[in-house]
Amino acid sequence: MAINKIEIRKKKNRYYDVIRVCLPLVMSTAAVTVMEFTDRVFLSNYSLDAISAATPVGIVAFLFILFFSGVAGYGTVFIAQYAGAGAHDRIGSALWQIIYFSLASGIVLVGISFLAVPIFKLGGHAPEIQRLESIYFRILCQGAVLNVAGAGLASFFTGRGLTRPVMVITAAGMIVNIPLDYALINGVWWFPELGITGAAIATVAAWGLILFCYGVLVFTKANDRQYRVWSARPFDRDLFYRLLKYGVPGALQFCLDVFAFMFFIFMVGRIGINELAATNIVIAINSLAFMPAMGFSQGVSSLVGQSLGSRRPQRARSVVWSAIHLLLLYIFVLDIFYILAPQYLISVFIPSGQADPVYASITDTGANLLRIVALYVFLDALYMIFVGALRGAGDTRFIMWAIGTASLVVMVLPVYIGITYFQMGIYYAWICTTLFITALFTISFLRYRQGKWEKMLVVEKEAIRP
Repeated sequence: MAINKIEIRKKKNRYYDVIRVCLPLVMSTAAVTVMEFTDRVFLSNYSLDAISAATPVGIVAFLFILFFSGVAGYGTVFIAQYAGAGAHDRIGSALWQIIYFSLASGIVLVGISFLAVPIFKLGGHAPEIQRLESIYFRILCQGAVLNVAGAGLASFFTGRGLTRPVMVITAAGMIVNIPLDYALINGVWWFPELGITGAAIATVAAWGLILFCYGVLVFTKANDRQYRVWSARPFDRDLFYRLLKYGVPGALQFCLDVFAFMFFIFMVGRIGINELAATNIVIAINSLAFMPAMGFSQGVSSLVGQSLGSRRPQRARSVVWSAIHLLLLYIFVLDIFYILAPQYLISVFIPSGQADPVYASITDTGANLLRIVALYVFLDALYMIFVGALRGAGDTRFIMWAIGTASLVVMVLPVYIGITYFQMGIYYAWICTTLFITALFTISFLRYRQGKWEKMLVVEKEAIRP
């Protein structure tokens, strides 16, 4: 009886740790989701061209920004393993290598912003949509250094399992972004009507506020005494190299994943504008599942990193399965709406009182697509958890190559060949997406089951105390 009580208490503590770390990150990604969701709603009600341009641009810009913010955010794993090992004096040095990387990435992203026109010509969308896509993309990339640096500073908290500040700061950005977004898109109060340009400006403004808040909380005298956040400013070539060695493959893994979906959306755009609009709306709705799953994935990476840094792989395994149980419960509730009430979810994106047959077609197509999403959303959630565990250990090269291969073989080539040469329709494209998600889950699960990740570290072995 006593042993059973101990086991029950351990399970409760296991779930508590996951909730304590992951829930604020889920709320943080939920705030990001709300920002993106309201942005799409405002733009869809502003004009059909605006919403048709915004989601492809959001994904393309996210693809570029995700790489740099992914490398900077991978500092979470370094800080987690240092924290788990008790090597607090190395945390400040890791943070500064992240900052140096963020500054360099800002220069590159500004250069990428000038490629907007040729990038969106490749999509083959209508000229007016291409013009809006270029405007939106250029502004987001030129302000993206704020996002990258913010992701890097957030790792100071996330890596140590202190995720409430991340939640509060992201919520503050959301509170500023939403009314500013609405005002700049529609020209209300004393703001000009800027449409999609206003949406991009509001997003960059929110990034700036978030970065400022992180800076205020990170660079304090107390943190410098314990973690050397000021005194460890010198460039550390070995640590910077380690950040790139593990962070670049980790970031590329997500980039390849996003690229596959970006390519998918561009190909859907060649099927027809109504199919493109329906696809964009469904992807925006599915962010209600994807973004919380990403929050859990980040939390799992942090907790696994801490566990491995303290030489406790069993605790890492417990973290993974506890996160799976909690996330699948949420996904189950969401899936009910995807299956039983898809029209209601899609109606949020349709202008009120609009009886146009075009919008009716978009609603019917979108409802069917949401039911397809309901088939694979559980596998997508599991994939995010397993990948989070592998990233927390430093097993980033494998997942980069494996997921890159799956992206090409299961998603990009079948979609391109089917639509270009066989004039396959929207449902064929979404079936390819379902197979792609299934492949991602299978790859990540089998790699996790091998157990090699339990013996991996990203930090120098000298930092791990016996």
